[in-house]
Amino acid sequence: MQAFIHGIPKAELHIHIEGALEPELMVQLAEKNGICLPFESVADIRRAYEFKDLQSFLNIYYQGVQVLLNEDDFYQLTWSYLQKAAEQNVFHTELFFDPQAHTSRGIEFETVLQGIQQAQVDARRHLDLTSKLIMCFLRHLSVADAMATLKKARPFKDWITAVGLDSSERGFPPEKFAAVFDQARRSGFKTVAHAGEEGPAEYIWQALKLLKVERIDHGVRCVEDASLVNYLVKQQVPLTVCPLSNVKLGVFGDMHQHNLKQMLDLGLFVTVNSDDPAYFGGYIEENFLALYEAFGLDPQDIYKLARNSFQASFLSSGEKKKFVQKLDEFMGSSGDIGPGEL
Repeated sequence: MQAFIHGIPKAELHIHIEGALEPELMVQLAEKNGICLPFESVADIRRAYEFKDLQSFLNIYYQGVQVLLNEDDFYQLTWSYLQKAAEQNVFHTELFFDPQAHTSRGIEFETVLQGIQQAQVDARRHLDLTSKLIMCFLRHLSVADAMATLKKARPFKDWITAVGLDSSERGFPPEKFAAVFDQARRSGFKTVAHAGEEGPAEYIWQALKLLKVERIDHGVRCVEDASLVNYLVKQQVPLTVCPLSNVKLGVFGDMHQHNLKQMLDLGLFVTVNSDDPAYFGGYIEENFLALYEAFGLDPQDIYKLARNSFQASFLSSGEKKKFVQKLDEFMGSSGDIGPGEL
């Protein structure tokens, strides 16, 4: 099953590129840029990755991004993740990035974007890995700051596919950013939002009805509201679930308590993703393996989750069809199930 999970074609739709900053690269960039980290070694950094909730993680996350100063830093960060994704047979990925975490430090918006985008171009050319970029607004910052960030993004619509909403949920409901998302949609950006991880099911409703998002990032607390579950199933709204992250941040006590299998069985349009893999102990393959070990997922479950990942993406219908065909070919060659058997 490990070989099956490794080999099956996948897409990843919930990955924060700053959250792929491995300790080794953090130390390397700190030394290059003359930045003094409050850690003595890579092992010391890893020992700090014990989080009690989302905010305790974000404190270290924002500390880590301080080493990212120039275009090459953002290139190295992105290229490192894309190489890892390709090694795990990710065929397409949609990357979150947090420009406000950098512009607030005096880094130019264009510096961040150009470094990331060049790595995307190289990944397509050398790894046959396609990707799209989603610019997230930090919900703990002001609406005015989000509007200013949206203005900076408009000239780069060819590079940025969608906007999203991330950072700490508690006390920062989606409704706060309704005007920003209205402007983003008018500007031609697709929309997604983090909701229903630490925040209540009501935040998912707000994201859907007020922000009019096309995907919900996380969404695991939807099961607390039966009418919401019914709506999500009926509308087939994609949910980008991040199992290892949820456990690491205490949303669930352990993987056996996670509700992804329940969500899948309810008919919810769920996908598996890694969130911030450098901090949470695994990339997409490790997330699939953790779910398999906890719930005994069978090839049909894995196929469904992989197929969902392509169908939930912002790829064109033709591109989705091409990737699903690759997925079906893999299933046939592996001797497991074909699409007609589901």
